[in-house]
Amino acid sequence: MCQIVHDPDSIYAIGVDIGGTKVNAGLIRENGEIVWNCRVETLAGQANPADRAIDAITNVLKFLDHNGIEPRLKGIGVGSSGQIEWRTGSILFGTELIPGYVGTPLKQMLKDAFGLPVLVDNDVNVLCLTEKVLGTGRDANHLLCLALGTGVGGALMINGRIYHGAWGGAAEAGHMSVDFKGLPCLCGGAGCLEQYASGTGIAARMRRRLSEQGVPDKGITARDVIALWQAGDRIATEIMDETFAALGTALASLIHMFNPEVVIIGGGVTEAGEMFINRVREEVRKKTMRSFLKGLRIEPTFQGNLSGMIGAALQVWEYDTCDHRKM
Repeated sequence: MCQIVHDPDSIYAIGVDIGGTKVNAGLIRENGEIVWNCRVETLAGQANPADRAIDAITNVLKFLDHNGIEPRLKGIGVGSSGQIEWRTGSILFGTELIPGYVGTPLKQMLKDAFGLPVLVDNDVNVLCLTEKVLGTGRDANHLLCLALGTGVGGALMINGRIYHGAWGGAAEAGHMSVDFKGLPCLCGGAGCLEQYASGTGIAARMRRRLSEQGVPDKGITARDVIALWQAGDRIATEIMDETFAALGTALASLIHMFNPEVVIIGGGVTEAGEMFINRVREEVRKKTMRSFLKGLRIEPTFQGNLSGMIGAALQVWEYDTCDHRKM
């Protein structure tokens, strides 16, 4: 494999998206265009995700070598599930989907492996960058993103820049309580949004409701619940009504606090499409002061499961002038 060259003026970078089941990696242009990409399985519990990211990046470099392209790259950007210490690029907290991930010095491992500048951030933060460059947030300076998947993640853009907080944990919306007497959460809190609006939470609540009625759940998933809701099933409708009420409550509070121009909602739970987004809009209108609704848009994410990989790469241009952070 040919030697990698760090070129700070290059219009190319490598983007990596690390999730619980797969790692996407690709060669990305400065405008967000995907030149080439690949996917490897995360092999959670069998391999360290950092090692799988190295394998995926190596595949991208092999593509360049095979096509006789000199790999002059600006850097490597990574978006990962879990809580990320933004400056060191280490994993402070990871979900049960990726055992053994906590404490991984991901940024340093990739720098040592490839000798390039590396940036690592939370997966929802990098999705927010994709929205800023390519998606619904292109004309917005104040943006709120919510990702509803296995858990609930959030990202906040203020004055055109991602807000990270003290160490990178800002906008952890999944653990915002929507009911202080509500369901217990693994984080130690009660009534967290994640218990009501994540795919895991939706399925668990449906299973409990069926069990109370003596009905076997047959391994029901959030996708099943949403399909039943769309078909008019009574129990599924009750479950989803709770979900929308919780989302409306959380978003109204976030809107009142941060006054965004655009709220973008994505993740697997939103695959129900416009029917889902319209209910969220309805609940937000019920719970939000009229002055905050003026000009506010609530939209689905930029489509495509490669958005995280794109946003990961865009970091190397987004933070290029940040002298407080060394890549």
